[in-house]
Amino acid sequence: MTQPLLANYFPILVFLGIAAAISVAMVGGSVLAARQKPDAEKNSTYECGFEPFEDTRHRFDVRFYLVAILFIIFDLEVAFLFPWAVSLGGIGWLGFLSMMGFLGLLTIGFVYEWRKGALDWE
Repeated sequence: MTQPLLANYFPILVFLGIAAAISVAMVGGSVLAARQKPDAEKNSTYECGFEPFEDTRHRFDVRFYLVAILFIIFDLEVAFLFPWAVSLGGIGWLGFLSMMGFLGLLTIGFVYEWRKGALDWE
């Protein structure tokens, strides 16, 4: 007995329908349950901890970008450390030393940015 090709995709369609129903229920529930009294401060634009300027296309300080790069570096470091730690028993000394080299390179980059003053907010 053969099934039509689209019958294989029916569970995905059911999953998407349930996900849409749950998300509509959550948003609708928050609209009904929460107080909806926005004021000017709540509706104002929030930009990185300082008061918004007159135009949204102004130049940002380069330190925001440096902190973002540091976040990406350490986020990648953690993303690589978890699978490495799980498989450490099977990869041997070569895997251990290659990860130590990777961590050393990231440490050198961090020390370089620290000495250049990327983390100073004065």
